Amino acid sequence: MNKNVLVLKASPRRKGNSATLADQLDLGAREAGAVVESIFLEGKKIHTCTACDQCGKDGRDCVFNDDMREIYPKLRQADAIVIASPIYWFTISAQAKLCIDRWYALQTPQGNALRGKQIGIILTYGDSDLYTSGGINAIHTFQSMFRYIGCEIAGMVYGTASDVGDVQKQPALMQQAYQLGKKLGSISAL
Repeated sequence: MNKNVLVLKASPRRKGNSATLADQLDLGAREAGAVVESIFLEGKKIHTCTACDQCGKDGRDCVFNDDMREIYPKLRQADAIVIASPIYWFTISAQAKLCIDRWYALQTPQGNALRGKQIGIILTYGDSDLYTSGGINAIHTFQSMFRYIGCEIAGMVYGTASDVGDVQKQPALMQQAYQLGKKLGSISAL
């Protein structure tokens, strides 16, 4: 049985640094035998969560008929979920936050549908420091969120990379992303 790995690319740039690291992770996961699907969130029509609490009613995850309808089943089917985001204004990108806010619909009386999934996190930032860049804010958010949901953060890859292509000049960072992909894609990591 192959693992299913879902990669959510949350950069507004298709060739951005977090997306490039996500591609390295994708390669590692595929080489480990996983089935990998990447979704580029920029340009997806995702409505803001309005806290209407109509989640799960009428057999739908959410009342909004938008691109989350295609993402919800993929989140449910994934064994591992990867969020790849640049740091913008001291936290994750708006694309990442918008998608994650809509995960609220996956919280049911029986628990969260994502419980038990493995999580991979990729973050890039323009500052030279994890703390002054705000990257640490994103990490703390992910740690709190996934602890609440009941997911294991299998690994994080993060580093300084501002201009397009900067991560490609950092072989160690590229290797970390690849190795995280191998870990998430491995059957033994189930």
